[in-house]
Amino acid sequence: MGSRTTISHIHPPTEIHFELIQNRTNLTANAIFILMGFSDHPELQTLLFLAFLTIFMLTVAGNLVIVVLVASDGHLHTPMYFFLGNLSCLEICYTSTILPRLFFSLLTGDRTISLHGCILQYFFFGSLASTECYLLAVMSYDRYLAICRPLRYTYLMNGRICFGLLAISWMTGVLNVGVITSLLFKLLFCGPNEIEHFFCDSAPLFKLSCSSTHLVELVTFIFASINTLPPFLLTLISYLCIIINILQMKTKASRQKAFSTCSSHLIVVTLFYGSLICVYLLPETKTLKELHKTFSLFYTVFTPMLNPLIYSLRNREIKAALARTATKIVNVAHCQCNS
Repeated sequence: MGSRTTISHIHPPTEIHFELIQNRTNLTANAIFILMGFSDHPELQTLLFLAFLTIFMLTVAGNLVIVVLVASDGHLHTPMYFFLGNLSCLEICYTSTILPRLFFSLLTGDRTISLHGCILQYFFFGSLASTECYLLAVMSYDRYLAICRPLRYTYLMNGRICFGLLAISWMTGVLNVGVITSLLFKLLFCGPNEIEHFFCDSAPLFKLSCSSTHLVELVTFIFASINTLPPFLLTLISYLCIIINILQMKTKASRQKAFSTCSSHLIVVTLFYGSLICVYLLPETKTLKELHKTFSLFYTVFTPMLNPLIYSLRNREIKAALARTATKIVNVAHCQCNS
């Protein structure tokens, strides 16, 4: 009788399996992660906060100036500055998905973030980063046409084509990362919750999942390859053709000016694509694993700050537009004071 009673209370294997899945699903829905960030250097928290805040303010201010100038000055209504204004707008959104959350952690010490908040941060960051990969390639192709095919430039870069290239860049970036995000939402999380990063990226989430991640890792690798390697190669080929064309210029001053501009562009572009490739495509060795956080700083923090300086503020037309806008502001202020 006793043995029968004991046996009657044993749950069937399918019921136990269902309860286990249900418990894991509940843990996943209520999962709270901890962004470790730079917690291994507690003595530097204040200094890091001030440094990142300064970088964020410079990034937003520099890119906002470009957006305003391109939108308001008729002299800048050309394909080159159309793409440049969109890049600046993207950079503002890009850094705003990561740095404000980092500020909060450094200032308050609260590093917690919900599962949905974490995956959504990855979606916005990933979509914007992927879009920038394509947009930088489009900008390099635009410069190639302007310098190497000047007679056909107006025909090949009309308004319709410019909007089409911009739309393709945004749609491709959002759709690619959207697929990865949908797979992330299907993962189960029921164990460790410490993310060894200063923002929510895909690789740290894979390590914390208690379900199989082979499919989402493969999809992430494929889309990362598509988003970085072809645009990077197109950018390099475009600048190589530009450099060959520059070498054929007759005057030394023209060659030096063109080389200065192209080399600056190429350095920033290589920094952006190179750091992305190191993080998402290269095999994860012990050395690379330790440097992932450092490489991530390049494409999330430094290049958005450098882009307005490299692409715009050294540009003669941007300086002229800035002077015209400043003159208009002074004149309006002067008229208001007199009235």
